[in-house]
Amino acid sequence: MDLVSLQGWLDNASFAVLFLTMLLYWAGAAFPKIPYLQVIGATGMAIANLCIAALLGARWIEAGYFPLSNLYESLFFIAWGITAMHFVAENMSRSPLVGVVTAPVAMAIAAFATLTLPEQMQSAEPLVPALKSNWLMMHVSVMLISYAALMVGALLAIAFLVVTRGQNIELKGSSVGTGAYRQVPYRLQRHGETVTAMGTAATGTMASGTMASGAVASGAVASGAIDMGNTAVLTSLASPAISAAATLPLSPQRLSLAEILDNISYRMIGLGFPLLTIGIIAGAVWANEAWGSYWSWDPKETWALITWLVFAAYLHSRITKGWQGRRPAILAATGFLVVWVCYLGVNLLGKGLHSYGWFF
Repeated sequence: MDLVSLQGWLDNASFAVLFLTMLLYWAGAAFPKIPYLQVIGATGMAIANLCIAALLGARWIEAGYFPLSNLYESLFFIAWGITAMHFVAENMSRSPLVGVVTAPVAMAIAAFATLTLPEQMQSAEPLVPALKSNWLMMHVSVMLISYAALMVGALLAIAFLVVTRGQNIELKGSSVGTGAYRQVPYRLQRHGETVTAMGTAATGTMASGTMASGAVASGAVASGAIDMGNTAVLTSLASPAISAAATLPLSPQRLSLAEILDNISYRMIGLGFPLLTIGIIAGAVWANEAWGSYWSWDPKETWALITWLVFAAYLHSRITKGWQGRRPAILAATGFLVVWVCYLGVNLLGKGLHSYGWFF
C-alpha cells in the first residue's frame, strides 16, 4: 500500500471511529448504568487520535514538509487537537459528558475534510515560497492547538448552559478550585405572606437574619427556623406553598456536574488563550519576515484579534470581575462561533493573504 492509499484509508477510518465513538458517548450519557460504555468511548477516541496522527505523519513523509499547508491538512490537525484536548478535559473532570460534546465536533470536522472538500484541495502540493519557512510549523501548529483548546472549553461552557438552563444559579470560587459555594434564591413564609431572601450555602447566613443549622445541603433547601424578630418558616423551593413562578433548584447531581463543567471550561480556555497569544505573535514575526509588515489588517489577522479580545474578556470577567456561572458561559459560547469564523469562515469566504479561494 502506497502512502496516498494509506492516507485515504486513514481519513475514512478516522471518520468512522469518531462516529462510533460519538454514539458510544451519547449512549453512555443516556444509559449511565450500562458498564464500560465510557471506557469503550475513551478507547475509540484514542484510536481516532492515533489514526489522525498516522495520517498526518504519512502526509509529512509524502510531501516532505509539515502537513499544515492547506485546508484538508489543517482540518485534520485541528481534529487531532480536539481529540487530544478531550483527554486533558476528561482527565480533569472525570465526566463522560466531555465526550458527548467533543466527539461530534471532531467527527464533523473529519467528515467535512473527507467527504466535502474537492479532490484538488485534499491532495498535497508543493509549498508556495512564502510558506517555505520554519515559521509554518511554529505559527500554524500553535494557532490550531489553541483553537482546539478554546473550542473544547467553549463546548463545555455550552454544556454548562444546557445543564443549568432555566436556573438562576451563580457558582463562586470554582475558578481557582477552592471549593465552590452557591447563591440560590430562598423563599420565606411569614404570617401567611411570602418573602424572598438570598442565602449562601457556605456560610448559612440569610439577608435579614441568621439561619438555623441544616438549612441548605447540596443546592436544595431544607426546613429550618429563622430568627427575624418574628416566627418564620423556611420552606423548600419545591414546596407547594411557594408561588408557581419560583424556579425549582437543580438536583445535587446536576449542580455538581454544572460545577465541574464550569471549572473545566475555565481551565481549558485558560490553556488555549496563552497559546493563541503566542501563535498571533509568531504570525506577526513571520509576516514581517515574509511580507515586510508585522500587521496588515488581513481578514484573518482581524478575526484573530477579535477572537483574542473575546476570550480576553472572558478571562477578565472571571479573574478580575469575579463572574461565575451563566454569564461567562454565554461569553465563552459566543467565542466558539468567533473561533470558527476566524479559522474557517474568513479562509473560505474572505479575500486575503490567508484565503483558500474555494468560493472566491
